[in-house]
Amino acid sequence: MTSEITLFVNPTAGRGRGARAAQPAASALRAAGFSVRTVLGEDAADALVRARAAVEAGTGALIAVGGDGMAALALRAVAGTRTPLGLVAVGTGNDFARALGLPVREPAAAGRMIADALKCGRIRDIDLGQVGDRWFGTVLASGFDSRVNDRGNRMKWPTGRLKYDLAMIGELAGFRPVPYRIRLDGKVLEAEATLVAVGNGSSYGGGMRICPGADLTDGLFDVTVVGDCSRTTLLRVFPRVYRGTHVDHPKVTVLRAARVEIAAEGVTGYADGEPLGPLPLNARCVRGGVRVVGP
Repeated sequence: MTSEITLFVNPTAGRGRGARAAQPAASALRAAGFSVRTVLGEDAADALVRARAAVEAGTGALIAVGGDGMAALALRAVAGTRTPLGLVAVGTGNDFARALGLPVREPAAAGRMIADALKCGRIRDIDLGQVGDRWFGTVLASGFDSRVNDRGNRMKWPTGRLKYDLAMIGELAGFRPVPYRIRLDGKVLEAEATLVAVGNGSSYGGGMRICPGADLTDGLFDVTVVGDCSRTTLLRVFPRVYRGTHVDHPKVTVLRAARVEIAAEGVTGYADGEPLGPLPLNARCVRGGVRVVGP
């Protein structure tokens, strides 16, 4: 592997933590003997062009500095290639980094761990979700949780987990289950549902373990369906998502499939915290879709 690697930086991640995190991460990588080039962009599209150019030029690794949105952008540059992806997680959610066992909001520690992993060859293939030309590492959310995500993204304060807790409370006022049509490897399920989450990884929203049994290497999604529960039941069940124990509730069903199509009127899908667009959406689990650097 070449010693030249690329830092892919979002300067606005985590209220400026992206820019501040780049320097200690780069210092740790250089101290380990790597030559580090930093890639910024005028906007997301420009940044993606630059990241893809670095991958095509043979960079030894692409290290995304930011949150889950930056990780999702980086996936569009490295998915399907042999270039490994590392994460210096300094965003709001950081769920992909958690799934990979990487430090969160500790850029110097993340830089050291990535440097050590690259030197020792601790690089592995994991699965990715794909919807059209978009890739995701964690969860495709739809329904109540995507509405919470939408509200949370509009909130300037607070940050982290509390933001999503408050956004959930705000969304409860207009909450109601909607009719879903779900196709799982060709088998069709129709149900009134509060939300449907398609998990490649286990968590979203800064540690909400919506798909606690999801495995990044099994070639399958875990699909969590929360049925037509009342507001009271949702308030009682949803907080259990942080422990992953909500799946024991009778209104919650977990299914597994390699291909999932979800359809519902007036519902937007989010993946890795980024909007994908209105349903219907068709997702497939791509086994070994990306190489990642990890502990």
